[in-house]
Amino acid sequence: MKLRELLEGLEYDCIQGSLDQEITEVVNDSRRDKIKKGSLFICIEGANFDGHEFAADMAEKGAAALLVSKEIKEAAVAPEVAVVRVKDTRYAMAFVAAAWFGHPAGKLKTIGITGTKGKTTTTYLVRSILENAGIKCGLIGTIETIIGDEVHPAENTTPESLSLQETFARMVEAGMEAVVMEVSSQALMLHRTEGFVFDYGIFTNLEADHIGPAEHASFEEYMACKAMLFRQCRVGIVNGDDTHVEGIIKGHTCELETYGLGEGNMLRAAGIRRVYMPGALGVDFHTKGLIELDVKVPMPGKFSVYNALCAISICRHFQVNEAVICRALLGAKVKGRIEKVEVSDKFIVLIDYAHNAMALESLLTTLREYNPHRLVCLFGCGGNRAKMRRFEMGEVSGRLADLTVITSDNPRCEEPLSIMADIKTGISRTDGAYVEICDRREAVAFCISHAEEGDIIVLAGKGHEDYQEIQGKKYPMDERVMIRELLEGGLQHI
Repeated sequence: MKLRELLEGLEYDCIQGSLDQEITEVVNDSRRDKIKKGSLFICIEGANFDGHEFAADMAEKGAAALLVSKEIKEAAVAPEVAVVRVKDTRYAMAFVAAAWFGHPAGKLKTIGITGTKGKTTTTYLVRSILENAGIKCGLIGTIETIIGDEVHPAENTTPESLSLQETFARMVEAGMEAVVMEVSSQALMLHRTEGFVFDYGIFTNLEADHIGPAEHASFEEYMACKAMLFRQCRVGIVNGDDTHVEGIIKGHTCELETYGLGEGNMLRAAGIRRVYMPGALGVDFHTKGLIELDVKVPMPGKFSVYNALCAISICRHFQVNEAVICRALLGAKVKGRIEKVEVSDKFIVLIDYAHNAMALESLLTTLREYNPHRLVCLFGCGGNRAKMRRFEMGEVSGRLADLTVITSDNPRCEEPLSIMADIKTGISRTDGAYVEICDRREAVAFCISHAEEGDIIVLAGKGHEDYQEIQGKKYPMDERVMIRELLEGGLQHI
């Protein structure tokens, strides 16, 4: 493919060389020892590196063209190497990637979901409904990427644009008809999803999160990044109950639909009831407005209603049969998101990814509504992260749980006992009861062996993760496997 074809739709200046250069590969990683002769190297400026510093080196290794956003030492680059300057190489890379892989998003129905909470669960609900309806649907998200029978662990919630477009291309090749994906605020800020237009852009909710030196400078910036999705989609489907929805849709260029519990929403839930299913917690409700259904979801709480409403709002555009929607929602499971583990019919054990105070409070408040005999919360906090998170999570669990089991999460390069001491500082602000068990396996065993009839036990923080990171090394640790091994080893419970 010629260089000029890759640059279609972009504003640029050709500093030197020919736009008719034939490109054999598109590369943005300067750490590669070898690149194909004829490659286009895209110079990306990151927080800890700058690809512009390696431009001359990559040209010497065989790159036929360089895409830059600032001056480089052209004198060090052979005159036959094309140098093209754009305002933002990350933005340009998304368009180049789309062109390089043949604009695969145009051959799929694309669904992008953004928001603080609910993205992961909603993507799985949507995929479950569409697959049950016979519509082949790929998935890209925090936990994994799914292409038919292929499952690949995720590195980022939303991949870099080159990887994203390659994944779309693989989905098209595998016969996928649609893709549902999580779209993070970071991805929008870094233009990973430019180069195509989503068929459906979704907003779940917005709360203060991801604010800090390595993420967003302010809540306003965080919201502005989320809002970008609604200038990159054809149909926007938003939670009309969220207090920040007006800020999210400001300047939108798409058609809009709303869902929620309030009367003004185009799709809304009514008659919500908490239900106990065999060994599990759930909700049922009736939908009104755009479609009328009687729905039951095997996940607890009002947020599960919102997630289900969102999925229904999306899938009705695919003309999915109403019975299929209801059956798929009832059978949907999401790894590490209020995931029930089979232990006993006398108490309930759940695994959840809640790893900050906001998520933990939402989870424990929801479980409290089911009136457990005791609510037991096991959690730790990650090392090399802000101490404030530990204080806040300790205080939340101390206030809402009947018993907190303080343990280890991913201590990374910190001492686990030091992290646990910080959590205990937060709990000490409450009257909550707690025990400290550093070894997470022993802590889980304690919770199960000391369970009482009617308890709800939640193992928080790890969720879908299947490892524990200690002193820079990841060790296998999947709580599902751990529980199975404990039970097979003769662990006693009521």
